[in-house]
Amino acid sequence: MAESLQIDANKKQGIQNRSRARQIIDFFGIKYGNITPTDIDGGFEKQNEVFVFFEMKYGDAEMPTGQKLFLTRLVDICDTAGKKAVLFLCHHNVWNTEKDVIAAESTVTDIYFRGRWCKAKGETLKAMTDRFMAWALPFPEI
Repeated sequence: MAESLQIDANKKQGIQNRSRARQIIDFFGIKYGNITPTDIDGGFEKQNEVFVFFEMKYGDAEMPTGQKLFLTRLVDICDTAGKKAVLFLCHHNVWNTEKDVIAAESTVTDIYFRGRWCKAKGETLKAMTDRFMAWALPFPEI
């Protein structure tokens, strides 16, 4: 039941152009000393007050140092500006690269919030995002 809802949601709001999503963006030539570009796997903002970022890794892969610095500093900038921001580090086990990784089902392993990292308790990205949004914007829209 839950999987069919997620697949329907993926078709409705997720990947809008599958062939473009598969296209590699090559950052060759963009390098400043030892600094090279990184990507952000996901993120959204709500009402210019709440910012949620997430990074997806396969298996037990770690986030590279440069990517970690970039993403944590992005959250810190939001905090400094008086916004509520969080970064979720998520892991999945979809080995077959021909199969989609459903972000909502990935496991949150680490959370960066208010300037520090903490270990998560193995909940899904959907559950953690729902909880953060309920805390950050406690009143429903009218």
